[in-house]
Amino acid sequence: MAPQTSIPISANVLGTIGTVFWCIQLIPQIWYNWKQKKTDGLPGLMMFIWAVSAVPFGVYAIVQNFNIPIQVQPQAFCCLALVSWAQILIYNNAWPVWKASVLAAGIGAFFGGVQVLLVLTLRGPYDRGVEWPITLVGVISAVLLAGGLIPPYFEIAKRHGRVVGINFVFLSIDWMGAFFSLMALGASSSPPPQIPHPLTLHSCTTHLRRPRRRPIYRLVRPKLPPPRPFFLSLTDPPCSLLLELGIFTSHLLFLLRTRRLRRLAKECKTRFDDMPEARKFVFPRPSTNPSPPSSSESSAEFAPKPTDIEKGGVPETAGRRTPEAEEEAEEEVGELDADVEGKRAEAGMERQKTERRRSSGAGVGRWPSRS
Repeated sequence: MAPQTSIPISANVLGTIGTVFWCIQLIPQIWYNWKQKKTDGLPGLMMFIWAVSAVPFGVYAIVQNFNIPIQVQPQAFCCLALVSWAQILIYNNAWPVWKASVLAAGIGAFFGGVQVLLVLTLRGPYDRGVEWPITLVGVISAVLLAGGLIPPYFEIAKRHGRVVGINFVFLSIDWMGAFFSLMALGASSSPPPQIPHPLTLHSCTTHLRRPRRRPIYRLVRPKLPPPRPFFLSLTDPPCSLLLELGIFTSHLLFLLRTRRLRRLAKECKTRFDDMPEARKFVFPRPSTNPSPPSSSESSAEFAPKPTDIEKGGVPETAGRRTPEAEEEAEEEVGELDADVEGKRAEAGMERQKTERRRSSGAGVGRWPSRS
């Protein structure tokens, strides 16, 4: 396929819309991760594969001379995917913030260098008519971009169809970005020349040994521009659209299956995850029978301190009570006795009041007569 020489206005408009969506698609997910301070259910492999896929996709867009928005989109997409991947390292794997940030920045710089090197390497052969290397780069980009949406399905299977950790605002924006980018790629194709018929009369002159040159007409087949690569038009954005639609459908079915259980949890004023019937939708599974502490742990917990042990292993103060401890015990006993006496006095006063009310007939309500 020849590089794009003239880009239609419709391709620029659609590409700009798709680029805006794809440039901001991961911002809601990044904000959601930061707010929740956890990334359970969001696979780190998904974000890393997306960051890797941006390298060949950027090379393909630059060498093919697509419109500027589509050339810029892979760079922004790679940066945001690396930021989300660093969040997964921080919240799920308990990495220090500085360590995850340095690693993500280093990988981003490495990806940028690889992209520049591939553009400079493949542009020359492509201009000379060798198209299979850039086609291979485009195939790799399409496979990686669609393959990044496969790891979430393993997390969904662990929770029996429940989608956890993935922000649906991010997923909706990503879906719209794929849709408009697909429209832009279709509009970027140069239309075939207007020909009245596949077979056209072509005039040529023959240099024969005749006194006069007479035009001779022959039928020739005009050269049509080569078609767009099949993988880019029918594999990359449509596969992303279908896989994201599958995630939406899975969570919608989960909401339909658990609507009564969620209503019961709301009436009981408890969380859905705390319901016994909802344990299969939670991962990792909560343990119903916690294992008792081992004998070594219990013995270590209740063992006497080393400072209170003599050489023979008997506590120093075993069987003895200090005078201060005896005084404290006596004070506690005296306080308990005083409390008991006070409660007894209060009960006696209440009993006397009740008897007076019964005898005088006064009170809130009369006592029922015994027949």
